[in-house]
Amino acid sequence: MFAVVRTGGKQYRVAAGDKIVVEKLAGNAGDTITLDDVLLAGEGSEIKDSNGLAVSAEIIAQAKGEKVIVFKKRRRHNYRRRNGHRQQHTILKIVSIGGEAPKKKAAKKAEAAPAEAEA
Repeated sequence: MFAVVRTGGKQYRVAAGDKIVVEKLAGNAGDTITLDDVLLAGEGSEIKDSNGLAVSAEIIAQAKGEKVIVFKKRRRHNYRRRNGHRQQHTILKIVSIGGEAPKKKAAKKAEAAPAEAEA
């Protein structure tokens, strides 16, 4: 079974046992996280319903990408700036595809309003 998940503004096609490198996610090595923004799921050539589906992944490591040199120059103005940047990455191992996505709790404004009225 495979799924297409969205995290960090990018989309990844994953299957159980895959290792992927994504934008930095909160957590330490060994922690388990759920990716609940599943766009597509399927098995072979069949497409399945992805509503309420979640992908479970384990954080292998927090790492940094290759250094990118940012060099700015304006001709004939003695202007040169050199900067480096290393992007933060999280390496994930996909444990399983399936299971229920955690339900997002709505703010309880209706219950808070009567409490304020009594006071």
